[in-house]
Amino acid sequence: MTGAAATRELQVELPKKILVVDDDPHLLRLLSIRLQTAGFEPVTAESAEAALAKLPAVRPSLIITDLRMEGMNGMMLFDTVRSRYPLLPVIILTAHGSIPEAVEATKRGVFGFLTKPFDSQILLEQVRSALAVSGGMAGADEGEQNNEWRAHILTRSPLMEDVLSRARLVAASEASVFIHGESGSGKELLAQAIHKASPRADKPFVAVNCGAIPEALLESELFGHRRGAFTGATKDHEGLFLSAEGGTLFLDEIGDMPLPLQVKLLRVLQERQVRPVGSTRAVPVNVRIISATHRNLSEEMVAGRFREDLYYRLNVVSLELPSLSERREDIPLLANHFLQTLAQKYDKTLSGFASDAMERLVSAPWPGNVRQLYNLVEQMVILSTTPVVPESLVQKALRDDSTDLPAFADARRDFERDYLVKLLQITQGNVSQAARLAKRNRTEFYKLLNRHDINPTVFKRMEG
Repeated sequence: MTGAAATRELQVELPKKILVVDDDPHLLRLLSIRLQTAGFEPVTAESAEAALAKLPAVRPSLIITDLRMEGMNGMMLFDTVRSRYPLLPVIILTAHGSIPEAVEATKRGVFGFLTKPFDSQILLEQVRSALAVSGGMAGADEGEQNNEWRAHILTRSPLMEDVLSRARLVAASEASVFIHGESGSGKELLAQAIHKASPRADKPFVAVNCGAIPEALLESELFGHRRGAFTGATKDHEGLFLSAEGGTLFLDEIGDMPLPLQVKLLRVLQERQVRPVGSTRAVPVNVRIISATHRNLSEEMVAGRFREDLYYRLNVVSLELPSLSERREDIPLLANHFLQTLAQKYDKTLSGFASDAMERLVSAPWPGNVRQLYNLVEQMVILSTTPVVPESLVQKALRDDSTDLPAFADARRDFERDYLVKLLQITQGNVSQAARLAKRNRTEFYKLLNRHDINPTVFKRMEG
């Protein structure tokens, strides 16, 4: 066995992590022993709050939680997990189980609901079933046999890991995929990853930006043309659909496609054949469509700029790419990777960023997302005269500090002030009523107002 093969063998055998949540330490220990004996890796938490704090670091493949706990209960934990990690299965245990509770839990998406005392074999069957259905792909380090399909996507963000888990599941199907994300967030990289993870991986991946090609040329570019079809058509052109035959066609910025061409695209998707411009004969095509846009297509449909029937044909499975500001934990990873790659390109010796330089990068707003970060790092590589990129160079490259991520204390202060002002606006300066809404006594509420130098009489004058 080669070294690479041995590594893959070890990866396959890595135990799946299971997060066990219960406020009874004896039951936690018992569950941990049973799961470990069955070949899993249990991680324990004595409260739902502790479990949520561990989730980003642990990235389990499954959660087993008690229903009745102090503070946040099992269903509240499930609701929070479902909103953050939609593919992560949850099994709920309870000593107070009932049929209505079980029915309600399963309706809301809980994978399993077992009543204590439970049979260990039944629990383990539930665990294996949950992992089989979800694919056990909660994180990047779960030991997949082959991660090559996502090799160009660098992340440690739970949000991105969830998107990648969903992408891996849909890749095996023939379903059309719609990727929504801000400009520069990596939509084409995700489309390429889906293609590489699909049965079409050995066939072409062809990408086209629908907003970058003039309307008069886009039809010919997509569907091809015959010689003489129009002025300048000196030879046959097969078009991108036929170029992607057997593989994947990525239609980027589909929201910019003109309405007349949307009608023709819909016909191609329905009939699975294209008619080149100037031809009377349709040609069969076999391609998988992945489309993307930064536009809100719901608004575009209401405005009549995008066809509803085409939208539902393209949007069989929808994936939402987080912006870079939503995955700030990835900024050091990406920045250092770009730095080393670009340093080689420009033949410069750079070892990294100064700590305050990296802090500024992490707290910047990044409206242009990963593309903006790459361009900014390239600028710094070119201009840097020291092995370590200083904070001053980052600040100069960013130019605008006005929208930096605020410090925690500043953010809390601003929220508290705005919250108090809102209460006084609602109550028109009535401090007693505002204190009741805030669930604070009147004396404490006055102290809060004094801390922020807020005069309630100002709001009384707003009345009428």
